[in-house]
Amino acid sequence: MKRPERGAWPYLFLTPAIVLFTLFLAIPIGYTVYLAMRRSKVSGLGLGRGARREVFVGFDNFAAALSDAELWQGWLRVLGYGALVLAVMLGLALLFALLLDSARVRLARFSRIAIFLPYAVPGVAATLLWGFLYLPSLSPFRDILDVDFLGATTVTFSMANVAVWGGVGFNMLVLYTTLRAIPRDLYEAARLDGASELQIAIRVKIPILTPAIILTTVFSIIATIQVFTEPTALRPLTNTISSTWSPLMKVYRDAFVTGDLYSAAATSIVIAAISLVLSFGFLRVVRDRAFGEG
Repeated sequence: MKRPERGAWPYLFLTPAIVLFTLFLAIPIGYTVYLAMRRSKVSGLGLGRGARREVFVGFDNFAAALSDAELWQGWLRVLGYGALVLAVMLGLALLFALLLDSARVRLARFSRIAIFLPYAVPGVAATLLWGFLYLPSLSPFRDILDVDFLGATTVTFSMANVAVWGGVGFNMLVLYTTLRAIPRDLYEAARLDGASELQIAIRVKIPILTPAIILTTVFSIIATIQVFTEPTALRPLTNTISSTWSPLMKVYRDAFVTGDLYSAAATSIVIAAISLVLSFGFLRVVRDRAFGEG
């Protein structure tokens, strides 16, 4: 058997990844673009062979998606939800990471596990768990707080709470791991200069953490834009969440409820494009501070 040449070895090792990428990412994306540019045309009464056929419509489905008021209303809801989730989740993750990295912290191992554990709970299970706590007839907090957690004005905060509860642990672990990689000599030098633990956290740790904070922010932006589990799982418990509450819920409704795969494909591409613009736009704004690039 002839052995591959030395220059061919990298490509040989890359072959499994290339095959998986092609089968499970490139081909589905290509097929989605194909569907987005087509539409089902009905001839006559729609009965008989050949009465329904696909026709090429170019960018008509994209134009319809961009002019759909339901889609943009969903985006507005997700932006409000995302602003709340990102601020609270990343703020708590940073706070917990700094506390766990403190020299005076006790029970650090137990605390890390306790904070990270909610992330290990599947999203649907976590949402249903919180959903039953939100129900007026079951909630142990209803009599104390006198708040309808599933009401029209509070349901967004209730969904954000589920996302924060599940997401703080992962982001905390990323930031904490970065902190543990910082040489301890920097802290000792700061203490010799008279810096307190709070000053060390603000003036030494947080600036070094900036790239990691930006990384977790980008991941969180992408995850927030794709919110689907929380509103979908809570929807059977309340009538304040519509079937198009988020953009992805609209894609699901169009594809699997109304059966309009072509519109769903176009809308999903629009969502992906907006996600890329927001993510790369955020990176472009902060890259100079984070990575020293102009």
